[in-house]
Amino acid sequence: VQLQASGGGLVMAGGSLRLSCAASTSTFRSYTVGWFRQAPGKEREFTAAMFRGGGSTYYADSVKGRFTMSRDNAKNTAYLQMNNLGPEDTAVYYCAADRSLILSELRAGGAYDYWGQGTQVTVSS
Repeated sequence: VQLQASGGGLVMAGGSLRLSCAASTSTFRSYTVGWFRQAPGKEREFTAAMFRGGGSTYYADSVKGRFTMSRDNAKNTAYLQMNNLGPEDTAVYYCAADRSLILSELRAGGAYDYWGQGTQVTVSS
């Protein structure tokens, strides 16, 4: 499975961006999809994930209430709507997918088998 993340860019604080993650598989609905981010000099961190099947969504505390994850299985694409962005959200954002991870693994980047190339989000103050 190949993942293509897009939608990053430069935005002022308080602004919004929507990231997309397009998958090359027609069985996209069978995959749990996660978003992770890595800021300069920091480790990669979990941001959001949507479980396969029923689509329950989970967020990092730092983005809860500001970011919303969704998916369109017909388009094999997942989205991350990011509102009220702040400089602390500046990072490279990656999408990841996996068919078999369990709920307890959702926030662990190492549990995902497939990764996109990342898209840069820069928030200016």
